[in-house]
Amino acid sequence: MKLARAVLLAAAFVAVAAVCPSSATGEADGREKIVLRVEIDGAIGPASARQLEEALAVAADRNAQALILQMDTPGGLVTSMREMIAGILASPVPVIGYVAPAGGHAASAGTYILYATHVAAMAPGTNLGAATPIEMGGPLPSFPDGGKNDGPEADKDKKNAPAGDTMIAKATNDAGALIRSLAELRGRNAEWGEKAVREAASLSAGAALQQHVIDFVARDTTELLQLADGRTVEIVGKKEAMATKGLPVETLEPGWLIRLLAVITDPNIAVILMLVGVYGLVFEFTSPGAVAPGVIGTICLLLGLYALNLLPISYAGLALMLLGIIFLVVEALNPTVVLGLGGVAAFLLGAAMLLRIEGPGFEMSWAVIGTAAVLTLGLALLTGSYLWAARKNVPRVGAQAMQGLPAEVLDWQGSEGHVLARGERWRAKADEPLAVGDSVEVADVRDLVLTIRRRNVRSDGARQ
Repeated sequence: MKLARAVLLAAAFVAVAAVCPSSATGEADGREKIVLRVEIDGAIGPASARQLEEALAVAADRNAQALILQMDTPGGLVTSMREMIAGILASPVPVIGYVAPAGGHAASAGTYILYATHVAAMAPGTNLGAATPIEMGGPLPSFPDGGKNDGPEADKDKKNAPAGDTMIAKATNDAGALIRSLAELRGRNAEWGEKAVREAASLSAGAALQQHVIDFVARDTTELLQLADGRTVEIVGKKEAMATKGLPVETLEPGWLIRLLAVITDPNIAVILMLVGVYGLVFEFTSPGAVAPGVIGTICLLLGLYALNLLPISYAGLALMLLGIIFLVVEALNPTVVLGLGGVAAFLLGAAMLLRIEGPGFEMSWAVIGTAAVLTLGLALLTGSYLWAARKNVPRVGAQAMQGLPAEVLDWQGSEGHVLARGERWRAKADEPLAVGDSVEVADVRDLVLTIRRRNVRSDGARQ
């Protein structure tokens, strides 16, 4: 009897499992039946790295089936790119790299990030590549065999190469090693990846599929999830089959902080914020109690410094720019030609040195810098001219106020006597003979004694 009950119970469990297969398969992996998507549109920088970091954290917290990283980027900063790659490699959720929409591209830093994703796909009409590190500037060195030959001649050429070429070669070799390691990790075409680094090669979506750079080409997100379904990927050292077909997709929108970072981390915007901040504080100090210039200036200055702190800057360049601004402020308060020209020179030199490395979307615009320098110099000269005019029109007081005043001789003997000036009786002296009733004017005042001189008047009554 007990055996019969056990058999019946087992049969019941089998029936339930057959009717509700999701209980045995769908929830076995413990993942939520949803796919998240994050869109990177524009240059790779601190804002992009922060956006992906937050998306990976949300995907991990919700234990999503996958995270789609949709990209359309010209490249960007190496530091931000490496942060994003490190986040993808450590993610407990599969990351699907997807270059879209049609007409988009994943150039430079975008190529490395696509290589790092667990599944790589592209939309028709997109391209990737041109992954040569250009941040150091200048052309690549022409070593024999593209730098691959390690023979004596190649070593000799490398030793004789200029220091700039050596730095470029180091950056190129490092980038080539990175993309090769990512290709080997994900089973993709390592040879073409290194070619994209050393020769700035590019591929269309179809060519990338043929050369095993990507896993497939998908027209839209629905097809992307269908093609990714069932693929086995390695997640933090463990093999896992993806189950993405037909799942809903939720797009993670960037928050206000990421949107703000995307704006202020443009080095040109950061410099403008610094200028507004410095001059806001200058106006506040010269006009105490205005409040608004001080508040706005402090906020802008802090935002500018925060943005520059996130960028790979040269502090020597930043110091030169600040020194130039200080010189121009002093020029406005105490007009001199030397300080004004020195301030502009220091500001421009600092701007040229500000960024240690540059990437697509993170270049200093000389139109912006030049305009800022001209406006700053113009403001300093305008302020200085107003101050100079104000100094010339300062009302005279004391002895200065007496000079040139008309007076009338009351009594006189020899070279001394008394005169009436401003309704008051004054002791006076002169170097010429005078008589009672003569019209004179004050030449100087010393120890309450007026030095006077004869006041010549023309026939029409005007003073000569």
